[in-house]
Amino acid sequence: MAQAVETMDGWYCLHDLRKINWGAWKAASTETRDAALAEFQSLLSNWEEIDEAKTGSNAVYSIIGHKADMIFMILRPTMKELNEAELKFNKSSLAAFTTQSYSYVSVVELSKYMVKEGENSEDNPGTQARLRPRLPKWEYICFYPMDKRRQGDENWYSLPMEDRRNLMYEHSLTGRKYAGRIRQIITGSMGFDDWEWSVTLFAKDAIDIKKLVYEMRFDEVSAKYGEFGAFYVGNILTKDTVPTFLHI
Repeated sequence: MAQAVETMDGWYCLHDLRKINWGAWKAASTETRDAALAEFQSLLSNWEEIDEAKTGSNAVYSIIGHKADMIFMILRPTMKELNEAELKFNKSSLAAFTTQSYSYVSVVELSKYMVKEGENSEDNPGTQARLRPRLPKWEYICFYPMDKRRQGDENWYSLPMEDRRNLMYEHSLTGRKYAGRIRQIITGSMGFDDWEWSVTLFAKDAIDIKKLVYEMRFDEVSAKYGEFGAFYVGNILTKDTVPTFLHI
């Protein structure tokens, strides 16, 4: 049997993707829309306080294309708190004008492929910061789920540990070229959702997302063993820009 690699796990994560019923929103009275908007901005203010207190983190973006209109990425210390955050929005007035087009439940994850035997890297402050990240409020987001292939000779889970370690190290070198331009959050979802991992990329320049994903396609770990779901890309939404986004 191939040896399983240990993981370090941090905050629980929900990617909540919403479609807005623009017809119903437009047909609602000005008073109804104003009240829903004010309530939503109050919710965003509460999320900002949680972010500032470092007891969780949040990111809200508008999505381009037909798959969704908005994405909420929510991080919380426990699964219960994650559920409470989701329910808080579901019970809001704005939620009545939306449908959940996709959702993804996972936990922030770091593998121990590069950790030396006997080393307790989980206590490292830098590691803790990566397991409980404060999500960057950069201009662009890209989110997608993924699996490692399990077909015939291309079965990631039957590879020896050393082979997987080398492939992951090669993969990491590509990512390091984009340090400071791309922030990547990896979450694991085995037992939580239909895919094995999700990748969320934050960028200041949208073209950097395209270039990074393209270059990583040539890494053997992606070329031979990567399976990818739908991609969602969008622009940042803040408490102050939400009124313009929802304006009719």
